[in-house]
This record gives sequence, C-alpha cells and structure tokens, in this order.
Amino acid sequence: MPSPILRTHPETRKKANHVPDPLHLSRAAGVPAVPVAATRKARRSVRRASAAALAASALALVSGCLSVPPDARRAAGPDATQLHLAPSIALPDGAWPTEQWWRAYGDPQLDELIARALDGNPSLATARARVESARALAGAQRAAAGGSVDAVAGLNRQRYSANGFFPPPLGGAWYNDASVQLRASYDFDWWGKHRALVAAALGEANARQAEGAQAAQALAATVAQSYFRLQMLWARQDNLAAQAAVQRALVADRQARMAHGLVGQDALQSAELALAELAQQAARWERDAAREREALRALAAGAPIVERLAHAQPAPQDDTLPREPGLELLARRPDLQAARWRVESQLGRVTAAQAAFRPDLNLSAAIGLDSITLGTLLRYPSRTLLGGALLDLPLFDSGRLQAQLGIERAERETLVAEYNEAVVNALRDVAMEGATLQAIARETQVHEAAARSAAQLAANAEARQARGLADRAAVLQARQEMLRQRDTDLQLLDARLQTQVALVKALGGGYRAGAPAGAAPAHAGAGTARASSKAGAAQAATYPNQAAARLAAIPSSTR
Repeated sequence: MPSPILRTHPETRKKANHVPDPLHLSRAAGVPAVPVAATRKARRSVRRASAAALAASALALVSGCLSVPPDARRAAGPDATQLHLAPSIALPDGAWPTEQWWRAYGDPQLDELIARALDGNPSLATARARVESARALAGAQRAAAGGSVDAVAGLNRQRYSANGFFPPPLGGAWYNDASVQLRASYDFDWWGKHRALVAAALGEANARQAEGAQAAQALAATVAQSYFRLQMLWARQDNLAAQAAVQRALVADRQARMAHGLVGQDALQSAELALAELAQQAARWERDAAREREALRALAAGAPIVERLAHAQPAPQDDTLPREPGLELLARRPDLQAARWRVESQLGRVTAAQAAFRPDLNLSAAIGLDSITLGTLLRYPSRTLLGGALLDLPLFDSGRLQAQLGIERAERETLVAEYNEAVVNALRDVAMEGATLQAIARETQVHEAAARSAAQLAANAEARQARGLADRAAVLQARQEMLRQRDTDLQLLDARLQTQVALVKALGGGYRAGAPAGAAPAHAGAGTARASSKAGAAQAATYPNQAAARLAAIPSSTR
C-alpha cells in the first residue's frame, strides 16, 4: 500500500512541513518578544564561550600528549687534532692527486683503458642509477611535504530498487548525480617532521653520489694496477726468456765438458734441472698474464684495445705525500663523505621520529558543483563549499613511538661509530702505503748496489775470458746472476707502481667534496668545488658536535 505521506495533497504537505516562526509563537503565547540585537549579542557570547572551551580543550590535549624520552647517549666525532701521520712517515711534500691522476704516467694505453672502463663498466652504471633513484626519492619526499590541489569530476546514474528503503515513486526510478570539485589540502609542519624527512632523503642522495665517486676512483685504480701488473709480467717473461737462453748455453757447455771428461753427470743434470725450473716458471707466468689480461678486459667493458696492447715500460712517479693530510683527507675521501652524509640523513630521521610525538594539523577545503540533473549542474544554486581541519594527536600507543625513536637513535649511534672507524681506517691506509713506499725505496737502494756488483762481475768475467783467463761457463754464470738481479729490479718496480696507485686511492683518487645535492646548481664549476674542499673537510670533522648542538637547540618539551 502506498505511503499516506506520498498521497497527501500538496497543500496539506506544505502546511504539515511548515515550521512556525518562534517569534510568532512567543507573541501568540503572550510572551514578550526578545529584541533582535539582544539575540545577536547572546549568540556572540555563546560563540566566544565555545571558542574558549575549544582552545582550553586543545591546550589540555597538547599538554596530555606523549612526552619524548631523553636522549641519554650522544656520539662524538673524530678529534681533528689527532688526525695526523706518525713522524716516521717522512715522504717529500707533494700535491693531492688530480681528478685524472693516471695521465701523469704518460701512457696512452693506460689512458684509453681507464676511459673505456669509466664509460662502460656495469658497476658504474649501477652506481649512477642508484644516485638517480635517491634523487627521485628526495624529490618525492619534498613534494609530499607541500600542499596539494586536485580537481575531480564524476557522473553517476543509478536506479533505486522498488522494493528497497525508498518506496515508489522514488523506488524503481533512475536518477543522475553529477559533480565537479576543486580540492586543496595543506599539512602544517609545525614540528619540522617533513623538513627532517626531506633532509634525510637529501642526505641519502648525497651519500649515494659520494659512493658513485668512490666506485669510479676505485675502478680507475684497479684498472691501473691491473695494467701495470700485466706489463711487469710481460717484462719478467722477457727477462726469463733471456735467463733460459743463458741456461741452455750452460747446459751445452756442461755437455761439451762432460764429453771431454772434464765434469761429471751431476753437473750436467744440475744445469738441466735449472733449465726445467725456468720453463715451469715461464708457464706459470704465461698463465698469470692470461688471467690478468682477461681481468683487464672485464674491467674495461670488453674494450678492443686489450687485444692490441703493446709491451711498455711504465715509469713510476715521485714518491710524495701531501703535507698534513689528516683533516683535508675527510673531504678528499668519497667513502668518508658517504658515511658522513648517512649520519646527516639519520639525524633527520631522528628529528622526524621526535616530531611524531607532537600534534599534526591538516587543513582541507573544497569548492564545486553538484546536481542530480545535468541541466542544473552549472547553475549557481548547485554550488558546494567545504572546509575542514584535522588534528592528529598521539595520546597512547603502547610505546610504539618511543620504540621507533629508540631505533632511530641507536642507528644514529651506529652510523657515527662507523664514520669514526672509517676515518681511522682512512688515515691508516695512507700511513700504510706511505710506509710501504719508504720500505720499497730502502730496499731499492740495497738492490741497486747488488745489481751494480752483478753487472761488474759480468763485465770482469767477459774481460778475463777475452784475455784467456776465464772459461765460457764463468761468463754465463755471471750473466745469469745479472739477469736474476734484473728480475728483482722488475719486482721492486711492480711493487712501487702498485703502492703508488694504492696511495692515490687512499688519498681519495682526486675526489673533492663539493656542493651537496639540493644545495647548489648542478652546473657549478670546478672552482666552486675546490673552494668548498677545505670547508667540507672542516664540516666533516665537526659535524657530530654540530648535530648535537642542533638537537640541544630543540625545546625540552619536544625532546
């Protein structure tokens, strides 16, 4: 049966739905009418009282929010006054490595190999992709900290059930609902949570950028060491071939002497054994050279130059060391900069975790049009307005916020300790390579005296043979000793070249701490990077104290 309300005459419904004016009712009941001005004054008083009550409630909520646990542990950075080498390391003063330090060796083959490696090595491509990913994440975090504005539009057509909540004629009919809306929202970052997360994301981007520089300089050093090792293997193979030729001559001499009954079988077998050992050594070095060549091919991303490498004699550079490299080393080592930026990133996460204890206010507003018919959608009465505020205040969470803050603080302590360890290890690397170069220099001096003696013995033996005072065997044995000294000379040269490259790597490989991501234009010139090098070193040495000062500057009510 149809609802009686729906069957009522329109006039009856109009009268039934009519709400009488309270002023008319008061007059009809004989109650004096309240003046309009008095009514408005009363309403204003009510609004003021409501606002005061709301403010008092908000203040009570803020005072009742979770308190931030005190930060009991504060890590300290490395002591800049202790960053110096031992007095026993006394290499001559020299400049820091340049960005393309390998060009100082004047070897075009080495230049091309490193250029190919830096251009096509997959590990560097991976490092560059990680840097871009970190920068994109930093941009996303920065965007999340700002406001948002979006527009939405919708059109729905719906049929209500004839047997549902709405009876006919509403039920069983089709209705349209069209809307257009422009929405905006903004989250007030009163406690610096979003700013801290942006700083954390930028710190991670800078850390990955420094790691990319570290991968590049490590790759260049590895290519140079592999190339020098291959050249030294080839040089030692040539010297070994000369030793084998002399030894074969000795075997022939022993055979001739044994044929005349001048020596026994043991002397011949001893010479043949020495020749066999030289052949075994040649086979081992041939294997080592093949392995080194393939390693170099992989480092250079399969560059064709590896197949056409020519034998060369690398010339070492002067053994020097920058004066007092300790403090400057902090800005020259990309791994130290990466560790430093990771600490800065973690400080941002700690700040964000502390801000999570404070209330969060989000404002939103919307304006639009809404109508059940398309024909009236764009008319003025179809307008809609919306405004709102959302206050998010943590009151009780079973200790989740405290636990998260504890995790972030513990991670900060870990990263600071790792940074301090990396600083010690970096200075140790420089000291070890410097001490090794000094030891090689002393060993080379002793070896040069032995080599001169061997050369003099060979010359004397040849002179005696020319005068008929010595046989051919004495001359061959003297030459063999001279060639053995030559092999020692090549070993010392290889060790010196390897250590020089290792020292360049320990000094940062030409890296300079420049402007961080998001702090300076990407096209800033090299002069800017050079000018910021010392400033970067000082900042790297003192950043834990600066971080502690920043944390201490936060009001106690928020820590």
